[in-house]
Amino acid sequence: MITKELIKDVTLTILKRAETTLPEAVKVALKRAYEREEGEIARAQLEAMLKNVELAEELQRPLCQDTGLPLFFVRLGGGGDCNVKLGDIEAGIRAGVAEATEAIPLRANVVDPILRTGSGGNIGDKIPYITYTVEPEVDGIEICVFPKGGGSENMAAFTMLMPKQGAEAVKAIRNFVLEMVLKAAGKPCPPTIIGVGVGGSADVAMKLAKMALLRPVGERHKEVRLAEVEEAILEAVNNTGIGPMGLGGKTTALDVHIETASTHITSLPVAVNFQCWAARQAAAKIAPDGRVEYL
Repeated sequence: MITKELIKDVTLTILKRAETTLPEAVKVALKRAYEREEGEIARAQLEAMLKNVELAEELQRPLCQDTGLPLFFVRLGGGGDCNVKLGDIEAGIRAGVAEATEAIPLRANVVDPILRTGSGGNIGDKIPYITYTVEPEVDGIEICVFPKGGGSENMAAFTMLMPKQGAEAVKAIRNFVLEMVLKAAGKPCPPTIIGVGVGGSADVAMKLAKMALLRPVGERHKEVRLAEVEEAILEAVNNTGIGPMGLGGKTTALDVHIETASTHITSLPVAVNFQCWAARQAAAKIAPDGRVEYL
């Protein structure tokens, strides 16, 4: 049986892992960026990031003082045998975030949007926010935590483009992404990972952009045509010269990921979501019998 207490313990573990240890693919990408850069300032910025990563892991302390907004993505097994109550998932995650705030510790980031006051435990109205999906291949449940920093999230953007087809649509999407990258400059703490959501409705496009950031750095879209667009936009972004921390260089983004959904015949919604260089996330799989595997 998957209990609320088990989910709380798993939440605490993956949140600490996310806050203190970057995914291996991100570390590899940062090292490659350091090797590729020629400018002294760009190399110094990337060297500081890599040293920061090393110390965070060694000392088990957060990678950044902005420990993020607690966002969770839960994949439910499609076979109907998850052996868990949905209410226990939310209660367990909320309890885990509250405990993690004190234990890790985390900065108290969560506040009322108007009053700007909070409980201090990173718990609030609808926060931690949980996105659920049902997936046939999952046995039990998978929980992914994605702490989202304010600096990168504040540069998120959305537009409704005029509907276009084929190469013209790709060009319009590319131009919008580049426009937002130039506007953001160094504010989202580059080198970033850029999530692009295309299609659906306004809210769906923004969710697609956020979920695109969950894909490992270096992993291309399964559809070749979209993989080629990702590579083309990444090259264009890195040709802007914005560079690490906006101080100039060859590496403005570590990767660009695109996710799409079918849309209305009169619409072309496009959303952009940035993730800073400290691209934090961690996940665990809980089998129906309560066995835990950290991913």
